Amino acid sequence: METPWFAERPVSAVRPGDHGWLAYSGAEERDQVIGTFVREGLAHNEKVVYVTDAPPERVPGLGPRRRADAETYARLGQLRLISREDACLDRHGAFEPERMLDILAAEVDAAFGEGFRAVRLTTDYTWLLNGPSRSDLGRMLGCEHRVGDAVSPSTMAMAVCQVHRRACPPHELAALRDTHEVLVEVNPEFDDGILKIVRTFEPNGLRVEGELDAARHAVFAEKLSQVSMDRRRVHLDFSRLGFIDLGGLHLLAQHATALPADETLVLDHLPADVENVIEMVGWHRLPGLTRGGGRALPETEGIA
Repeated sequence: METPWFAERPVSAVRPGDHGWLAYSGAEERDQVIGTFVREGLAHNEKVVYVTDAPPERVPGLGPRRRADAETYARLGQLRLISREDACLDRHGAFEPERMLDILAAEVDAAFGEGFRAVRLTTDYTWLLNGPSRSDLGRMLGCEHRVGDAVSPSTMAMAVCQVHRRACPPHELAALRDTHEVLVEVNPEFDDGILKIVRTFEPNGLRVEGELDAARHAVFAEKLSQVSMDRRRVHLDFSRLGFIDLGGLHLLAQHATALPADETLVLDHLPADVENVIEMVGWHRLPGLTRGGGRALPETEGIA
């Protein structure tokens, strides 16, 4: 079977023509990604179309403190919150993809005449996959293919389709994901072209990419401390780590030894040479340091 190809983009890098996919693990991840998608659109004279039954104060990126702003954007036509009933349900309350496609196409067509530079489309399909009136997967896949066909050639429209990771069985989630060419994730905590640090949510922690050298110890220590503040177990994903110096390993050991007795720092996808150094110096015996799952993936594996 042919392996699907995906482009991975932080949410701020999503651009017209992108049909994006976000499978989120919880409200924190969803709000960080979709909240940024909404806020940046409103800040850059782009129209935001959100199919949702949530009131403005519960829309990611807005919230109670920005309710007045939401009402202003709505009055100006820049923010369009369309209910599910109006956007994608027939008169019997069943999912009607054609109706939603027509509604979204009309919003995109209108945006050009309204003076907006682009249109951002988003909705959360979780309710369709795990609710009492669960939609047929085939209809969902057909809808997503048609959304992709409409968005991909567009010079104005970009879309992020959302779903909770546990809304459906893994094989169905993968099938829906495969109808998209762009996987959207949270913006990096840090990225200078040498080292990239990305927040992960399931499991809780950080993904460390590139090279961790002496010049970047301070920023890594800062981000590690921040993600450890809520006293949850922290995982570090090293599947895309190209280099770490002894000082970086020593930093990990220091952090682990300072943890409370019931907490650990879990190192996932350790490159073999890094694991050998850890064992050679005996840091693997530290009570706060644990080897997690998997080994680093070769470059040919693609997405971790």
